[in-house]
Amino acid sequence: MDPTLEKMVDPTLAEMGKNLNEAMKMLEDSQREAEEEREKKRYARKDIPGPLQGSGQNMTAILQLVQNLMHGEDEEELQTHRRLQNVGEQGHISLLGHSLAAYISVLDKERLRKLTTRILSDTTLWLCRLFRYENGSAYYHEDDREGLLKVCKLIIHSNYDDYATEGFNVLHNKSPVLYISAACRTGLGQYICNQLGLPISCMCSVPCNTMFGSQHQMDVALLERLIKDDIECGKLPLLLVANAGTPGAGHTDKLARLKELCSQYKMWLHVEGVNLATLTLGYVSSSVLAATKCDSMTLTLGPWLGLPAVPAVTLYRHEDPSLSLAAGLTTSQPVEKLRALPLWLSLQYLGHDGIVDRIKYASQLSQRLLENLRKLSSIRTSTGLTESFQEVITKPKELTFTGKSVGNILGNILLAIVEDEFNSPVVVFRFIQEHLESALDGAQYQTAAVQESTKDSNERETDDALNRWLGEQLGQLVPTSGVDVVELEDEGVCIRFSPLMTAAVLNTTPEHVDQLAECLKAKIPILIGTLQLRDEFKQEVYQTAGLTYIEDLSWPGLGTVRYEITNEEPYPEKQQLAMENISSGLLKKLKELDSDVIFSAGPEFGGEKNCIYIGMVTDNLDVPELVETIATTGKEIEESSKLLENMTEVVRKGIIEAEQQLQKANEAKLREEGVLRQIPLVGSVLNWLSPVHSSVKGRSFSLAGGSLEPTDKLYAQKAQIPEGTPPPTPTTSHAKRKSPGQKLFRKSSRASASDTVSETSVGHTEGTEESQTIAETTSLEGENEIHKSTESSAQLNGDLELPAPVQPEGKSDEHSFNIPEVHQTSEPAEAEDPEKEDLR
Repeated sequence: MDPTLEKMVDPTLAEMGKNLNEAMKMLEDSQREAEEEREKKRYARKDIPGPLQGSGQNMTAILQLVQNLMHGEDEEELQTHRRLQNVGEQGHISLLGHSLAAYISVLDKERLRKLTTRILSDTTLWLCRLFRYENGSAYYHEDDREGLLKVCKLIIHSNYDDYATEGFNVLHNKSPVLYISAACRTGLGQYICNQLGLPISCMCSVPCNTMFGSQHQMDVALLERLIKDDIECGKLPLLLVANAGTPGAGHTDKLARLKELCSQYKMWLHVEGVNLATLTLGYVSSSVLAATKCDSMTLTLGPWLGLPAVPAVTLYRHEDPSLSLAAGLTTSQPVEKLRALPLWLSLQYLGHDGIVDRIKYASQLSQRLLENLRKLSSIRTSTGLTESFQEVITKPKELTFTGKSVGNILGNILLAIVEDEFNSPVVVFRFIQEHLESALDGAQYQTAAVQESTKDSNERETDDALNRWLGEQLGQLVPTSGVDVVELEDEGVCIRFSPLMTAAVLNTTPEHVDQLAECLKAKIPILIGTLQLRDEFKQEVYQTAGLTYIEDLSWPGLGTVRYEITNEEPYPEKQQLAMENISSGLLKKLKELDSDVIFSAGPEFGGEKNCIYIGMVTDNLDVPELVETIATTGKEIEESSKLLENMTEVVRKGIIEAEQQLQKANEAKLREEGVLRQIPLVGSVLNWLSPVHSSVKGRSFSLAGGSLEPTDKLYAQKAQIPEGTPPPTPTTSHAKRKSPGQKLFRKSSRASASDTVSETSVGHTEGTEESQTIAETTSLEGENEIHKSTESSAQLNGDLELPAPVQPEGKSDEHSFNIPEVHQTSEPAEAEDPEKEDLR
C-alpha cells in the first residue's frame, strides 16, 4: 500500500484510494496485450449479453469485462480514427471525487451538511476569483445548457410575480422574449423553449454584422431595433445570450455595448464561450474582460483543463435566495451539492498557477499555428480581415505630423482596436484559390464576407469540398492536434483549431502544431494541382468517345466520369445491369494499375451511380493518358462482356443441337438393329450370335467455332483443331512505355526528352555511315540464315500438321534485304513516340 494512504485516519478512504489506483492501472495497462488478444476477441466475444450469474463475480472479473468493453474493437472500428483522452494524475483525482461522493453520501446528516457546505463554498470562491467574477454564486450541472435553463427560470420568476402560483397563465398577457445570437450553438433556442414550455415565437434570433466588424458578432443596432419593436407589440424582453467566443469562429460579441443595452431595457445578460477561459490570464482583451460585468456566465472547465467527468459551472449574481431556490439554482439537498466534489479536488490538485499555465499554454499553441499559417499565401485565417484592413489604412502618406502620417496614427489605433476585438485562442482557416485573393483597393469599406458573396456559387461549393477534404486529411495525419471541420454561414467550410477545448485532453505539444503546419504545406500543392487540371480533364472527357463527364461539385477530386455502353439494350433493367457490371469491372481494373491516382465509386451517400470518381492529383498528371486509359479499358471490358454473352448463347444453341443429333442417332440405331436387340436378355444372345457394328458417330463441340464436329478427326489426330478463326481477344495496347520505376499517368520530364533529341541529332550522321556496313553484313548472313529458317519452319509446321510454305529460290535475296530494312525504319519510329508525348 502507498505510504501516503497508510497515514490516513479513515481506513475506508485508504482502501478506496488503493482500489481506485489498482482499477485504473488494470484498465490503462490493457494496451500491452491488445495486439495479441485482438484476433481471439474477433472470434470469441465475451461481451455478448447473457444471463446474470447467480453466484456473482469478483472485482477482477468485472474489471476485465469493463476492459473488454472499452478496448474491444470491431473490424470497422480498426479502420476508423479515434481520439483517446489523456487521463493523467489530475484525471485520477477527478475520478476519485465521484467515488468519494458516493462514500460521503452515507454519512450522518450533520456531518454531510457541514462537508457539502464547505466544498460548495470553497469551489465557488475559487472560481469567482479565478474568473474575476465578484460576489457571484455558482450552480454545478452535468449538461452545459442546464445552467442557462435555470437562469431563464430565475428571470421568469423575477419578472412575473404570480408565476409561482398562476404558472403559464401570467405569460399570456405579456409574452416573454429571449434573444440569442445567430452565431450561437445550433438548437440552443429550441432546447430552452422546449424545456420551459414556451412557444418558439418567444425566441428571437439576432443576426450578425453584415457591413462592419466581424461577421460572427451580434449586430447591436439591429438588436436595439428588435427590442423596441417587441416592446411596442406588448412583449417583455427578458434575456440576451451573448458569446465570448462563438462556437464556430471563436469571435467575441461587443459585450460592453450589450451590457449597456441590457441595463437600459432591464434585461438579463448571459455570456458563454471558450474565450472566457482567458479571464484567468494576466492580460485579458477588453472585449472579453467586459464579461465580468454580465449577470451570468457558463464555464466548461472539463475540456479547458483536461479534467474528465467534472461538471460545468454557471456563475450568476442575484440578491433573492428564495427565487434562486425556486428556479433550481440552489438546493437544500446535501447530496446535490456533492456535484462540486470532483472539481473541488481537481482545483486543489492543479492550484492557481497550474490552472493559469494550462490556459496560457493553449493560447500559445494557437498563436504558434497562426504564425505558421500567415506564411502560406493560399490559406486565409480568421485574422485575414485585420491584415487587409491594416494595409488599407496605412497607405496614406500625406498630412504628416511629428514624423508620422495621420493615416499611420489612425491605422495603429484602429488596428489595436480590431486586434483586441479579434483576439481569440481559436484559429479558423481555409484554403482559397490564389486568383481570388485580392486586397481591398477601391473597396475599403467592403469586408471579406462581402467579397466572398461575389464568388460564383460553383466555385464556393468547390472550395467547400476541398476544405472539407483538407480538414479530414489533417485530422488523420495529426490526430493529436484536434483540428475539426466547421461550416460557417459566410465563409463556408473551414478548419478549426481550438486548443482550449482539445489540447489538455489530447496532450497537444508545439511539435504537433509544427507537424500540422508542415502537413498543411504539403497538401497545398495537391489542392492547387487538382484545381489546375480540372478544366483540362473536363475537356478531354468531352472529346473522348464513350465517356460522359458528370458535374459533381461536392467531390474533392479531379472529377467524375461515366463510361457509356455503345449498344443499348431494349429493356431498361438489362441496360442498368450492364452499366453496373461494366462500371464495377472498370473500377476494379483501374485500381489494379500501378499509379498514384485514387479511383473510387464516390461517396457512400448522395453520389452518382455507375461513375468513376477520381481523387486528388498532382500537377505532373498526364490527363490525356488517364482519359485514354479509362476509355480503352472500359471498351475492353464491354467487348469482353459481349464475347461472354455470345459464348453463352453459342453454347446454349450447341447443346440443343447436340441433343437433337443424339436423338436422331438413337432412332437410326433402333431402326438398324431392330427391336429384338433392345430387349436385355434377347439382345445379348443376338449380339453374341450375330454381332452388329454400330454406325453412330460421336460429336465434339468447338467453343471457338461454335459448331458440332464429328469425333473421327479428334481420335485420328489426338487433338481438337478448330476449323474456323477464333474471335479476336481484347488486348491492352493502350499502355504507354514507362521507364523502370515510373508509375502510370505521370508526365515524363522535359529534360530527358531534350537529351534524347540532342543525342538523336548527334548520332544521325554516325547512323548513316554505319547503315551501309550493316546492309553488307546482313546480305552476307542472309543466305545462311534463310536456309536455317526454312528448315526450322518446315519442322515446326510438321509438328502442327500444317502444310509448310514453299519459298522460291529466286526470292531469297529479296527477303534477306527486306528484313533489315524493316528493322531500320522501326527503330526511329519508336524513338519518336516519347517526344511526341512530351510535346503534347
